[in-house]
Amino acid sequence: MLKQQLQQRLQQRLSPQQIQLIRLLELPAIELEERIKHELEENPALDEGRDLESAESEDTSLEAAAPTESVEEIILGDYLTEDDIPDYKLREVSNRPEQKEDIPFSTGESLNEFLMEQLKLRELSDTDKLIAEYIIGSIDDDGYLRRPLQSISDDLLFQAGQEVTEEAIDHALAVIQDFEPIGIAARSLQECLIIQLNKRAQTPQTALALAVLRDYFEEFSKKHYDKILKGLTITEPTLKQVIREITTLNPKPGSSWGDELDVVMSQVVPDFIVEELGGELILSMNNGNLPDMHINRSYAEMLQDYAGNKQNQTSDMKDAVLFVKQKLDSAQWFIDAVRQRQETLRRTMETIIILQKDFFLTGDETMLHPMILKDVALRTGYDISTISRVSSSKYVQTNFGIYSLKYFFSEATQTDSGEEISTREVKQILKEQLDQEDKRKPLTDEELATILKEKGYVIARRTVAKYREQIGVPVARLRKEI
Repeated sequence: MLKQQLQQRLQQRLSPQQIQLIRLLELPAIELEERIKHELEENPALDEGRDLESAESEDTSLEAAAPTESVEEIILGDYLTEDDIPDYKLREVSNRPEQKEDIPFSTGESLNEFLMEQLKLRELSDTDKLIAEYIIGSIDDDGYLRRPLQSISDDLLFQAGQEVTEEAIDHALAVIQDFEPIGIAARSLQECLIIQLNKRAQTPQTALALAVLRDYFEEFSKKHYDKILKGLTITEPTLKQVIREITTLNPKPGSSWGDELDVVMSQVVPDFIVEELGGELILSMNNGNLPDMHINRSYAEMLQDYAGNKQNQTSDMKDAVLFVKQKLDSAQWFIDAVRQRQETLRRTMETIIILQKDFFLTGDETMLHPMILKDVALRTGYDISTISRVSSSKYVQTNFGIYSLKYFFSEATQTDSGEEISTREVKQILKEQLDQEDKRKPLTDEELATILKEKGYVIARRTVAKYREQIGVPVARLRKEI
């Protein structure tokens, strides 16, 4: 039996402008530049450069016109106002002695390009070449292929229309695993290390190292050396030599390739520049390569002509009016969204500077104060999600180096005197203790908690364990050296 029900539901939907702004907020400076260039290419109603004619115009009638929703009543004044002079290149907080250009952190051949160059030197069928190119595109920054072969096979079928077997993918993978850097395209740490050992001169020590990695990898990773000694019937000095051989291998061949060639894989351009001059902090937006934008005057005049000739409009002319209006609206939305993005970034960065002033003046990590997204949101009046988007993938250049905005956020903890400090300070002290420990008898989390307590930081053992994991240090048993 069918049952009819009347329900009232409140839903909040984002407007196209809001969605566009959200997407722009997430983009770092270098990607925003590409996004603007793409918009300039796609929308003929949007022009690059300053609209000098509009800026110099004395025609006050352009400023007096009010926007309207009717296509027939749209006039030139809705689009050509003093606002057309782009101010999304935001003003600086203070006058700076000189304007700095974008500061790319390195340009150079990426790992992907390096592998593709090697692929060109191999004689492969068109199918094998296609598979190999797809595999290279799936390799992560550490140099690993972490996707199952079946997923690659499915993608090649759906995206390239090429049906290939796992065996064919495995064959192409073997070709890539023969490339430099050695160990590239491995599917696990175990496979990565074995590939590197196989490339070395085969000595008795290398053979033992291969045996450890193939047959006792779990025991090796957990440092259960007694089981390895017993299983391979070797002496402790011999095992030490084997371990030394393994520890010379590179667990992240992708990263090491970048270090060896003195190349950073990605180009980082800081979105902000914070300088200390005479004890004052000066903030500027790094907009050196962002093009100016304005509404195309010809399109705006075209719309005015159409709107002024209502009597003789055909259906084709009305379609043309609608097309022109859509393009002009889209262009104006985009200019406004870029302008609002820049204003949001500026206000957010100003607040971070206020909250972390001591760090920007000294560069001392221990001077960072506890700060969470909510703290910045309350001061700026923005939503927490907006602050999160702004801080994601954004960088600031300071007198002491380049920092991700996320670097400045940390939770608070208390000393035994009740003073609030940043968890970053506790992690720094924890790291110092771990660096100084006796590797033959590493400190347990309980011992670390006791040391911190003696220094005035009352922190539970479980919290110590969490901080230790966050700074990338394994448990005491895995740090022990024989």
